[in-house]
Amino acid sequence: MKSAEITHTTLLVLDGCNTLTLAAAVDPLRAANRQAGRPLYEWHFATPRDRAVQLTSGLEIPAAPIHKMPATDLLIIVAGFAVEAQTTPQLTASLRRIAAQGAIVAGIDGGPWVMARAGILDGHSATTHWEDFEGFSHNFPAVELINTRYQVSGKRLTSAGAAPALEMMLHLIGDRHGATLAGRIATAFIFDPAPPRPQSRAQNPRHSRLTARAQQRMEAALETPLPLRDIAADLGVSDRAMQQQFRTHLGVTPQAHYLALRLSQAERLVRDTRLPLQEIAMNTGFGSPASFARAFRTRFQMSASQMRQRTGKPG
Repeated sequence: MKSAEITHTTLLVLDGCNTLTLAAAVDPLRAANRQAGRPLYEWHFATPRDRAVQLTSGLEIPAAPIHKMPATDLLIIVAGFAVEAQTTPQLTASLRRIAAQGAIVAGIDGGPWVMARAGILDGHSATTHWEDFEGFSHNFPAVELINTRYQVSGKRLTSAGAAPALEMMLHLIGDRHGATLAGRIATAFIFDPAPPRPQSRAQNPRHSRLTARAQQRMEAALETPLPLRDIAADLGVSDRAMQQQFRTHLGVTPQAHYLALRLSQAERLVRDTRLPLQEIAMNTGFGSPASFARAFRTRFQMSASQMRQRTGKPG
């Protein structure tokens, strides 16, 4: 969606969001204007009510109530703590009005929760901060929740936190003005987008709705794996039906898929942290170091200690 027109942007800032999250939302817009040598974006800050809001750093955003704001092309909701109390009927009405006018709506950190509470994520896929994952899934069953860094679903964008928000903004800018501009912005920030997570549902189009929902439950319980019959019952299907869905769509059994998710997490922890290997085994649902060692070597053709030595993170 490339365009030479100025994108009128509103940043809705809630009490208790952090400064890094707000910067990840607005600074790429400034950088886009600078790198393009002309105004591509203009932005205004908005507040849920007719009073200033305060960031966790103590910075204040002056009062600019969202219900008084004119139409906008892009609405970015930046939220952090206590989003439930701030998502008033007046705020949700404003969000529904803006979404109905055709605006792109993006949410960062607690922003997806605000969007979902307003009903503007119904029928869409979305992500949210990992601390809110279980509660979000329970409260908003009409939203397909995906465990990824950021998610794009039509005119709805959601980010799991501040760092992925920068990736999301680069995607948005690149979609509208081209990958070259987005790349120049990333270079200016000395930023390399993170690679996609292994086994991410967002990266696997073969998933059915059932297998995707089953994986969501698996990913939320890597440390203490759930019995597969409990996952099937929670999804309202028989264990046999879930087995068939996994074999048909993914070509593996649910047991093998669950093990692959746990081992992918173990690999990340081995490569990227200094956690003791015994603790990694516990964090990924292995009952003993010996069972972890066998499964890890079978999957990666080397031991966890050998992989760690190659990364230069002994521990």
